[in-house]
Amino acid sequence: MGQQRAAHSARDHALAVLRVRNAAVATALLPTAAAVLLLAGGATGHLPSGWTPLRVAVLSLAVVSLVLAAATALVIVRARPEDTPTIDLPERAAPALHGLIRDLAARLDVPAPTGLALTPDCDSWLEERSGRPGSAAGPVLVIGSPFLWWMRVGELRALLAPVVAGTGPSAHPDIAAARRSVRNLDATAALEGDTAALRHPVRALAGRLARVLLRHAGPHATRMERGVAAAASARARAVDYGTRVVAQEQVGLAYAGWDRLLTRVALPAWRAGRWPRRLNAGVVAALTELSRRDRLAESFTSRLGERPACDLLEEPGAVDEEISRLAARLFHGSPARGSDWEPVDWPAYPQEVVDRIWRERAARLFSALDATGHPTLSRVLQLLGEAAAEGGTDSLAARVEAAHARSGAVPVSPFTTPPLAFPLQPARSGRDLLVEHIAAAVCCATADATAAAPGLDWLDGPVLVTDGERCKDLTAPVSSLVEDGDGRPLRNWLADAGVPPDKLVRLV
Repeated sequence: MGQQRAAHSARDHALAVLRVRNAAVATALLPTAAAVLLLAGGATGHLPSGWTPLRVAVLSLAVVSLVLAAATALVIVRARPEDTPTIDLPERAAPALHGLIRDLAARLDVPAPTGLALTPDCDSWLEERSGRPGSAAGPVLVIGSPFLWWMRVGELRALLAPVVAGTGPSAHPDIAAARRSVRNLDATAALEGDTAALRHPVRALAGRLARVLLRHAGPHATRMERGVAAAASARARAVDYGTRVVAQEQVGLAYAGWDRLLTRVALPAWRAGRWPRRLNAGVVAALTELSRRDRLAESFTSRLGERPACDLLEEPGAVDEEISRLAARLFHGSPARGSDWEPVDWPAYPQEVVDRIWRERAARLFSALDATGHPTLSRVLQLLGEAAAEGGTDSLAARVEAAHARSGAVPVSPFTTPPLAFPLQPARSGRDLLVEHIAAAVCCATADATAAAPGLDWLDGPVLVTDGERCKDLTAPVSSLVEDGDGRPLRNWLADAGVPPDKLVRLV
């Protein structure tokens, strides 16, 4: 009963959306209707000849309104929302996954999605692509790629059941028509703020009209989608419900691991002009490490013996590489310094990304100090130990910040169109950057003078390691030097690590 009530509610609100559209069409035709009445009245003699000027005026208005209405309608009908960037999964690339989705649709007694696609995000949804050239009618099932690598086959099927169940309401003609109308209005409304549209009055008019219609149709569209989701959830309740409870627990874990991997591991590589080839394999490593560290996650490690959902792909490695490249473009934009993207494998990450970043930061630090002196930590300790009181620290921080900005290391704004969202790290001050650059110089000196080496922590990103263990954190001693001019904690750190402060730091 709950499913039927939700479905009826969705259809009622779909009809309300269509009524808003039809009311707009009727309003646009009012001058034409008035002109027809006046012309008919004059032809039959029911109106006196003195009404001729009025008939001419109304007829002129009708012609103008018809032309504008037709042009505006053409803009709205032809408007298309931006494509959600995804990786298509044709059946030849994932026959087992396609088969699983078809079987799931059959169990739910709904039409199967017309295609499958992957997104570099922890979400899954149905996306209408019927208006795009070369696409079949019906929705495409978009699956978050981290789910495929982290979840087991049964968990993925249970997680996707409510999503696939949504193809049933999607096939209803009123709901499909309402969705097309709202998508076209959304795409048209975006034209109003487009500078190019300002040079085309009809497009600007269409954008303004679309915004007005969305204000009236939007609440009904929202309730329609809620009804569709409620009906789909009720329909899927009988399919793998117990497993779905477990799968929902994995969604939060996957999201946390994916976000940590992107911000701590992928972002440094993107800033260096590199893109990790296997992000999804990386998120499995990150979540496995989280399971090892967190007692609450210990029970999840037993799942790793079950078949992962990525086994449903013919070539998981190739798909992972393709989705990783897409993630780099979406979440970062273009590579640093305008160079071409270069792939990096996880075993090479410490040397090709971590060491490279540290050396570049150290070089930027010593260049900001001055271009003539030797690059030693003693210079840094001496300068900052003498300069807190004289304002030299802020001056050095400003020079480092300016050099950092000129290097192109500041990330490009991420892709923000829903449903993808990837927040940038908080803006760093000049002193934050100075701490970061001094720590990089210390890491370089330590790697040069001892057995320490750059490493990769799946949850924290670049780290300095010795014999497989992380070295002591540098944040506190370096912050003491920068904020208080106190170099003793850093000198003690260097002494414990066996690093002579006057040894030259290799910058390349």
